[in-house]
Amino acid sequence: MNFPRRRWLVTIFVTLPFLLGIHPNSASAQELTTAATPDTVQSDLSDSNTSQQQGAGQQAADPQSTAPPTRDVSILKLPRNIFQDETKIAFFPKSLAQGKHWWPTIGILGGTAALIASDPYTAPAFHNTGRFHEYNRDLSAISTGTFIAAVPAAIYGVGLITKNSYAKDTALLAGEAVVDGFLLDLPFKAISARKQPINYSGPGPYSDSFFHGSHNPAGSGGFYSMHAFAAAAVATVIAQRYGKHRWVPIVAYGLAGAICFSRISRSDHFPSDVFFGGAMGIVIARFAVVPAR
Repeated sequence: MNFPRRRWLVTIFVTLPFLLGIHPNSASAQELTTAATPDTVQSDLSDSNTSQQQGAGQQAADPQSTAPPTRDVSILKLPRNIFQDETKIAFFPKSLAQGKHWWPTIGILGGTAALIASDPYTAPAFHNTGRFHEYNRDLSAISTGTFIAAVPAAIYGVGLITKNSYAKDTALLAGEAVVDGFLLDLPFKAISARKQPINYSGPGPYSDSFFHGSHNPAGSGGFYSMHAFAAAAVATVIAQRYGKHRWVPIVAYGLAGAICFSRISRSDHFPSDVFFGGAMGIVIARFAVVPAR
């Protein structure tokens, strides 16, 4: 990776976790305010009113205090939470039978089907060009995978140092979402056994990709892209938890989009692999992982 690109990646990696990790823990502040209010009322009613007004102003300024409640999370509770997530995902067809979530499902499946039909003709354009050589070299599978894992780890570390439970919980939720996607990805890849575009040669079309690749779910390629899922899931958790800062979703989804595109430009995945993986990452993180139970 050349120096300029390395510099901005390192800058983002250091700055983003630091900015999110040092944000004050509003829950603790609210607990202190609640505990102090009775004494304040007994000593001086006017001081109490002033304190409550100040507290309301701080609450309005603090994006975490106005955020919707999220699920209880800790390292010890991760196995239970992941089991709950996978159970909810497994019973998703039941929700469809009850008439729920039809439009998002149609959108994701329809978009995926359209891309699968066009994959044999769009993938060769990326495989047979050197236009993205430097981009592909910088955003390799190893470097992007490391970056995806390092961002939540860094947020957790900064939260641990600054005693910010909100930041630590955000990191754990991001990790939980990635594990959810990995467990779901294993049967998808084992069954689909989809070849990578890089395994083809010539101008295309790259047909017969399904069921002609490796059935090893730990191998490269396959349907769907785990890199795309993980990048989108981590970005969604961070965007949902810190969405009051307008720049956070832009940066988070921008980085996720760059990682997703690299899977196509490197010919590691077909566009449909990346679209479905990214869409699933967003949906599972937003509706299965982050909401309170």
